[in-house]
Amino acid sequence: MAGIHFQFEDFKQLLRLNIGIADRLDENRAESFTILYCDLSEIEDEAINNALKEILRTSDTIANYKKDYFFVLPYTDKYGADIVKKLFDTKFDKFLNSFLISYPVDGESAEEVTDVLQTSVKHFCNKNLDYLDMLQ
Repeated sequence: MAGIHFQFEDFKQLLRLNIGIADRLDENRAESFTILYCDLSEIEDEAINNALKEILRTSDTIANYKKDYFFVLPYTDKYGADIVKKLFDTKFDKFLNSFLISYPVDGESAEEVTDVLQTSVKHFCNKNLDYLDMLQ
């Protein structure tokens, strides 16, 4: 199993797609999908690629900017996404700098979701994600 990797430039479009699918299919508007942000700057590329193949489902999507990885996990709440994060921690034998946000709980649009993500990661992870502002 492995997630599908998208170009970072398409990240907001990927969010819009997941929001559209969630709005169409998820009538109860629960946590329709969760974004798991992970800073993998201290992990070797080969180890990252192996972990992505082993841990992610084929329905999960990935976008990365350098070693900042964004995993969009459909039909996964924060509890389920935290399990995925712990699998990465175990695989890399390291506690990863990370953060979780869910749609629609943490934002109603791709712009709101990325704004919340930027603010939260800056506050809790001491990491600047201003490059997200470049996305359309």
